[in-house]
Amino acid sequence: MIRFAFAFAFSAFGATVAAQETGKPMTYPPTKKVEQSDVYHGTTVADPYRWLEDDVRESKDVAAWVAEQNKITDAYLTKIPQRDAIKKRITELWNYEKISAPSKTGGRYFFSRNDGLQNQSVLYVQESLDAEPRILIDPNGWTKDGTIALAGFVPSDDGKYAAFGQAEAGSDWNVWRVLDVTTGKTMSDELKWIKFSGISWTSDGKGFFYSRFPEPKSGAAFQSLNVEMKLYYHRLGSQQSDDVLVYQRPDQPKWGVGGGVTEDGRYLVIELNDGTTSGKSRVLVKDLLEPYGTAGELIDNAENKWDVVGNDGPVFYMTTDWKAPKKQLIAIDLRKPDPKNWKTVIAETDETLGSIGFVSNLFVCSYLKDAKTVVKIHDVEGKLVRDVQLPGIGTASGFGGRRMDTETFYTFSSFATPPTIFRYDMITGTSKLFRQAKVKFDPSEYEVKQVFYPSKDGTRVPMFIAHKKGIKLDGTNPTLLYGYGGFNISLTPTFSISRLQWMEMGGVYALANLRGGGEYGDAWHRAGTKLTKQNVFDDFIGAAEYLVKENYTKPSKLAIQGGSNGGLLVGAVICQRPELFGAALPAVGVMDMLRFQKFTAGRYWVDDYGSSDDPAEIKALYAYSPYHNLKPGVKYPATLVTTADTDDRVVPGHSFKFGARIQECQAGPAPVLSRIETKAGHGAGKPTTKVIEEAADQWAFLVKNLGFEPVMK
Repeated sequence: MIRFAFAFAFSAFGATVAAQETGKPMTYPPTKKVEQSDVYHGTTVADPYRWLEDDVRESKDVAAWVAEQNKITDAYLTKIPQRDAIKKRITELWNYEKISAPSKTGGRYFFSRNDGLQNQSVLYVQESLDAEPRILIDPNGWTKDGTIALAGFVPSDDGKYAAFGQAEAGSDWNVWRVLDVTTGKTMSDELKWIKFSGISWTSDGKGFFYSRFPEPKSGAAFQSLNVEMKLYYHRLGSQQSDDVLVYQRPDQPKWGVGGGVTEDGRYLVIELNDGTTSGKSRVLVKDLLEPYGTAGELIDNAENKWDVVGNDGPVFYMTTDWKAPKKQLIAIDLRKPDPKNWKTVIAETDETLGSIGFVSNLFVCSYLKDAKTVVKIHDVEGKLVRDVQLPGIGTASGFGGRRMDTETFYTFSSFATPPTIFRYDMITGTSKLFRQAKVKFDPSEYEVKQVFYPSKDGTRVPMFIAHKKGIKLDGTNPTLLYGYGGFNISLTPTFSISRLQWMEMGGVYALANLRGGGEYGDAWHRAGTKLTKQNVFDDFIGAAEYLVKENYTKPSKLAIQGGSNGGLLVGAVICQRPELFGAALPAVGVMDMLRFQKFTAGRYWVDDYGSSDDPAEIKALYAYSPYHNLKPGVKYPATLVTTADTDDRVVPGHSFKFGARIQECQAGPAPVLSRIETKAGHGAGKPTTKVIEEAADQWAFLVKNLGFEPVMK
């Protein structure tokens, strides 16, 4: 059977090339269909490609389908004349030193560095900012192909030890180990079946708290639901089987459980969430000076979001959206926990409050103002001390540290501004340039502006537009529109080598801040969830229509891109408005909205999407589900679906089913292809070589299908 399929794929590709040259629809390798249907609250829904949900590692049929798809896609992409030049140039641009802002723990400074084209960044330590850095962890030595990545690094309070995570082939599953920072040697500790968990050391440095799931059944690690999360304490030098179970909720197997120790080492804060990504949580606190004491409830419901910023003994400072959709900072005294005694320290403002650092006994508050970073510093009473003067309009991140530190570091970037690290003096309020990335391009050649456009219902939506200076607004510019619109995640102006190359080639880059994100607080987020999810697609379509109306581009020159929830976005809008776009790049997308909650982390997304298990929500889901809304006889834009075989966040079956269905339905000549990466996951930890290859393939695909000759340097 497999031999026949491969033979057919080879002959079909010959027909594909000929068909494309004559402007007729392409012919694709056959994908079998099965008699599968499900009844949802009285509605029968066919699912002929259900078999493509099977794990590619376990199913020979799925593995054969993947091989066929990659063969036809590789043959198509390698025939694009500009691809080699595109890859060469992006490699040149990528080859610059990348250094993270340092973090200070136990008097030592830790930072990561990539000399340019290393597959994985290397972790360094230095005893002072003037001392010679030494290599602490080099993931590039773990495998030849760089497919095992450093997935986390947490030093003990005294800086003597560090826990570090390893992720293989992009999986969310991490193996955690312990390092002696002084000697650089890895110790015997090995902790498995950990994902979506932090590491929090006790102040004595003898161990740490972490969360894990039970070991999955054989062959089910990359698809089975993640349930029964439990909080443990691990003591250095012991076996994982000896770890102490600290907290569990067997009555609520879908709840997430996490724990962290306060900076003073006195309290363990336990956070419980309902198993979704809403961020709403219950909070318990355990006094670690009372080993036999139990954790007491501080927040006994999951109606709001809570994050502990720090504490003054029994007084806890917490950010929350309680009575403040754009968030505020409040103080809660453990001795008087009734809400009537809660004190507002920093009140809600017109801007959306993001993170807060508690450094030098000051609160460093990062806000978003129309998706741009604004930073304000307040004292412990909440009084404004000063604004942090940033070098321009863009994104600033960092501002971490401990309460008694007098310095902090932050990184600033924008679409045409490479990452620049500043050391900020908390006493004087001055920023000093610490390190600056040196990319081989001239930032003065580019311009960035922010516009606002009306969505279908009149909502005012912001969008950033970046391109080379001097472009003509004649409707002929190749344009790439990017979006996400979900899970309270905000898109801000950041630097990207691949986007820089797109602009260098002559393209316009646009980023729309859709509802469903967190740019304007909880109301903005909720306006793009569940029964109102269609607002997200309307916002994205509105952005495309604005770019056409303002003569930046025209539909045949307009491409759209998004990953994960953004892949869903791209899939949904090409179903709803196929004539509006010339090309589409949906990556690792959630494409089957009726079954997403049945795999790995899918159940976490119910708070944003709703669930087909709910008769009130399935109607909305079914109305936009990309896989279910592809129709035979429609001319869809050129589409390159990308996913990876080890994606255990959004299982690749989503993209497999969507890719098979769009090939079945496509009536136009535009190619609809699937590119399936091997030994890679949802995106995190992907080796540089794979990142460059994927970007080159995507840009080559757009160059060919948007019909333009790129400017190459």
